[in-house]
Amino acid sequence: MHRVGFTTTIPLEVILAAEKIPVDLNNVFITSPANHRMIEEAEVDGFPRSICSWIKGIYAAILECGIKEIVAVTEGDCSNTRALMEVLSLRGVETVPFAYPHDRDPASLRFEIEKLMRHFGVGWDAVNLTRERLGRIRRKVREIDRLTWEENLVSGQENHYFQVCTSDMNGDPDRFEAEVDAFLAGVRSRRPFEDTVRLAFIGVPPIFEDLYPFLETLGGRVVFNETQRQFAMPYDTPDLVEQYRAYTYPYDIFHRLADILLELERRGVDAVIHYVQSFCFRQIEDMIVRQKIPLPVLTLEGDKPAPLDARTRIRIEGFLEMLVE
Repeated sequence: MHRVGFTTTIPLEVILAAEKIPVDLNNVFITSPANHRMIEEAEVDGFPRSICSWIKGIYAAILECGIKEIVAVTEGDCSNTRALMEVLSLRGVETVPFAYPHDRDPASLRFEIEKLMRHFGVGWDAVNLTRERLGRIRRKVREIDRLTWEENLVSGQENHYFQVCTSDMNGDPDRFEAEVDAFLAGVRSRRPFEDTVRLAFIGVPPIFEDLYPFLETLGGRVVFNETQRQFAMPYDTPDLVEQYRAYTYPYDIFHRLADILLELERRGVDAVIHYVQSFCFRQIEDMIVRQKIPLPVLTLEGDKPAPLDARTRIRIEGFLEMLVE
């Protein structure tokens, strides 16, 4: 089957309705044992060191996997995506643009979704059937999220994994659903976690390899993964357009904060970790986050895939110690 890569979450229903294999290129990059080499190869090809590692990793993942067609989100995600599309066109990769309207206008979003549907040759009937199928899986992942914060049976890393995988259903919705079912069947027999500090993780998913386990060695556990939860489409909506209007990640920080503040209270969160990626415009949003969130906030910055460095470990340790004093 034909594989279609994408640079961030898109209307997955369209790709699957067209009987293509969806590939979230971020997941390919970050889970590859060769992700350091992939960044180096992108830099050898000419990418500047001062460009975000995710962009370089996506570029290398496309070439390494031999993907010939991608959907690139040109509005609502990384501002470097347009230039990435131009570079990939030189490599013979077909690039299909998709834009989330900044003002969340439903007519504009419908236009973008239908343009994608025309490109892949599918209609609303097939797309809506696929939406129903994916909705069943997403509701099960929503239950994993509930078991994380309400019953304290799921670790922050497990919560992160299952929610982030919903961006492309690991390329195979049936197999991913079976993995979710197996996890749910076993997790309810666990003893609940006994945490000292309940944490929220907001911002893009971390490039650090060991953040969640390290937090748990210090008595902290992430009970809210903001962006990962959004990948799982956590809201009940009447149709596909409203589903992707409710999805907060591609829109402004104030739309995201409305969801964040609600979940912080609902989940009994004690403190927030705001992750920002080096060389990303979203770093500027940290100023707003600190003004609007009425809880202690620790801002962490990451660059390349790696374990936590000594300085970051010390900062996390000091932050958690302050919270339990």
